[in-house]
Amino acid sequence: MKSEKICEAEGLLKMLSGKWKPQIFRLALDGPVRFNSLLRQIKGSNKQSIAVALKELEEQELLEKKVVKLKPLHIEYNLSEKGKSLIAVFRQLENLS
Repeated sequence: MKSEKICEAEGLLKMLSGKWKPQIFRLALDGPVRFNSLLRQIKGSNKQSIAVALKELEEQELLEKKVVKLKPLHIEYNLSEKGKSLIAVFRQLENLS
């Protein structure tokens, strides 16, 4: 069981490697996040770096992109089922610091 948790943690660390992905994942824990909100909340980030990180998190199936057809039209990013399954491991890693 312990080695299984270690493998999960190592996998999560690989998926969240990079400067912005851990912060985006952490913010998505509280619910849907939007691009401009991420830009405001993540100090030192820029449009390109956030866009790349979001795309990678989608490709890794940790986040899901949802188009909300309200006026004005906007896009939200939510944790996917895979992302939700890693919350406990992420919280344990957060507690190490």
